Amino acid sequence: MSKLINISNACKKLNLIDSKTNKPLNHILRYWEKEFSQVRPKQINKRRYYSTKDIEILKFIKILTRINKISIEGVKNILNNDIKKLDGNDYHSLRNNLLKLKIKNKSETLLNKIKKLKTYGKKNSS
Repeated sequence: MSKLINISNACKKLNLIDSKTNKPLNHILRYWEKEFSQVRPKQINKRRYYSTKDIEILKFIKILTRINKISIEGVKNILNNDIKKLDGNDYHSLRNNLLKLKIKNKSETLLNKIKKLKTYGKKNSS
């Protein structure tokens, strides 16, 4: 069974945080749940928990709406079609853009960890 993530941690993972108050923007995820039938979190004790598949879909929705500036109706059309058939071989395809952003985010986190190691060094174990 895959690990489930609560709504606040999902917002942090998707970087949906209010810059002024540092609080998660849970209302955005709740709105996307209503709009997109592909996102269905499990409800346990009246709390929402997202699977890793849900998080991937939410990342894709965020990229399409926030970065590519596609409307909600356009994103619905994209998600309802099979994305692998939609633009599999095109270099500038939506799926390829998603993969590029994933690689970029992972490389940035690795670089940040390397910088921290260089700055603070390894803790002395002796």
